[in-house]
Amino acid sequence: MTSDPRAALVTLTSALERHLEASAAKRGEDDPAVVAAYEDLADAFEAYDEALLDAYGEMTPLTVYEEDEIDDHYEDEDGDEGLYSGLDDEEYDTDEESDGDTDEDKDEDTDEGSEDALADDLEDEDDVAEADGDRSRR
Repeated sequence: MTSDPRAALVTLTSALERHLEASAAKRGEDDPAVVAAYEDLADAFEAYDEALLDAYGEMTPLTVYEEDEIDDHYEDEDGDEGLYSGLDDEEYDTDEESDGDTDEDKDEDTDEGSEDALADDLEDEDDVAEADGDRSRR
């Protein structure tokens, strides 16, 4: 293990590159080269994080999880194992027009508001230009 954060960073960068190369050339789901690169990357990251903590009292915002921790993380409320793939049905409103406005009303409101905002911006620019002109005369 390296206690020098700079050397640990070089090792981590190399491990990232090896993992990328192994991933790009993988042959199947459980390619031994990818698994080895994955494990080397995790080890290099942990060494870097420890070296950073030892030298400067700082850590990265990342965590390496063990396989059993990942399984626990993705277990849902019902005890079924699986990945969480989005909001549950009761967590979002399926009614698209909940506020009563139609798309036509929204477009009209936006266009009118945009014209008013543009006019206000142009007036503000004129005021700034006049103020700049007053300053340059002084």
